[in-house]
Amino acid sequence: PAMDYAALAEAAVEKLELYRRDSSGWRSCRNTGEISVSWRPSTEFAGNVYRGEAVVAASLRQVWECIKPLPGEHRSKWDPNVKDFEIVEAISDTVAVCRTTTPSVFMKLISPREFVDVVLMKQYEDGTVLSAATNVEHPRCPPQPNFVRGFNYPCGCFCVPIPGEPDKTHLISFFQTDLGGYLPQKVVDSFFPSSIAGLYSSLSKVVKELKV
Repeated sequence: PAMDYAALAEAAVEKLELYRRDSSGWRSCRNTGEISVSWRPSTEFAGNVYRGEAVVAASLRQVWECIKPLPGEHRSKWDPNVKDFEIVEAISDTVAVCRTTTPSVFMKLISPREFVDVVLMKQYEDGTVLSAATNVEHPRCPPQPNFVRGFNYPCGCFCVPIPGEPDKTHLISFFQTDLGGYLPQKVVDSFFPSSIAGLYSSLSKVVKELKV
């Protein structure tokens, strides 16, 4: 049976809204003063869900411009963990099935990965914008021989406006990824917090360049 991509995307949104509201059980694993990363065991798979949070010194529009999941946009240019990003099938104006490939990272301990996800973009009444994703299968995306297939469980980013501060954006991200392959848990557990902190600092740099 064909996957109901839109319904899977909506379910991912509900999960993310729940993670955002539920502050219980998160344990801090990295805090630089500007960026805080915390985690708790995932209920989706045998790994963790990570929450990254920071105030980015840029307008919501500028931040969204950098992180919105569209091919040829800024993401693959500034995010070291994204090598390529393509839309496999557009389901609607706000929902698409996408394939992301990643380079080898973490001193080559983690070889190139590919992810196939349904991605949904949503705008809320208060101006918050969300990009949510979760893994799916798609007939046009069989596993490729040079990549390990990884799986994203409900993950995404909330860009939240800060009342009275139009040049600042509260960015809350959730990551829960099964990297696939045979990786020692220690490698996985140290990769995510440093990768998320790196993502936020790369984003802070690129939005400054956009402002110039």
